[in-house]
Amino acid sequence: MAKLSQEDLLAQFEEMTLIELSEFVKAFEEKFDVTAAAAVAVAGPAGPAAAAEAVEEQDEFDVILTGAGEKKIQVIKVVRELTSLGLKEAKDLVDGAPKPVLEKVAKDAAEKAAESLKGAGASVEVK
Repeated sequence: MAKLSQEDLLAQFEEMTLIELSEFVKAFEEKFDVTAAAAVAVAGPAGPAAAAEAVEEQDEFDVILTGAGEKKIQVIKVVRELTSLGLKEAKDLVDGAPKPVLEKVAKDAAEKAAESLKGAGASVEVK
């Protein structure tokens, strides 16, 4: 059997119907013990660029209390205002810092909450 060039093979595939091509791929996978899904992994290097774009377009933020500071009581009051926590739960959250105060909120709400907590003397991160 003569060896076919890449162009000859592509010409043969062009003439096949989708069903015939699908059957060929299945037979190829069985014969050489491979999967066509591995070919998709080759396209993977484009993924990090897409992931970087997704990070830039983040629309949900977490407000994380990293420290209560000197005015712990004021921070507890602000935490209670921002959340629906009771006094004990808010105190436990402040005592257990670093802990998230708000999760998956809009950028504006996260910035306002961070400013309120900073104004009360807390250390805050917005992620």
